[in-house]
Amino acid sequence: MTHTVANNTRGLKRLINAGGYSWSGLKAAYLHEAAFRQELAMTMAMAPLGWWLGDSGGERALLIGSLFVVLIVELLNSAVEAVVDRLGTEHHELSGRAKDLGSAAVFMSLVFLGVVWGLVLLPY
Repeated sequence: MTHTVANNTRGLKRLINAGGYSWSGLKAAYLHEAAFRQELAMTMAMAPLGWWLGDSGGERALLIGSLFVVLIVELLNSAVEAVVDRLGTEHHELSGRAKDLGSAAVFMSLVFLGVVWGLVLLPY
């Protein structure tokens, strides 16, 4: 599904279109981003563990939600990288900075994941 810049649809049709664009984005991330595939595999392995290890709804939400934060940040990082690459392949300080900042965001989401899992599971 291709995304049109000026889409004037409303209501249910807009929601259906948005769902299609989201699905296309997830599919593109899976097909073209090795890091996303790795983090998705980690999520699929650890989410059931988070459900099992969490003693309450809140703990389960933190354990599983922190996994989804990593996926969300990776999608945003991949979007930044795609835009930077679209603008040009020559080296530019701001392009490098944008990619480094996206990478740092992914790193911080992984630190967040470790902190959440550590704090929730440490008492056990």
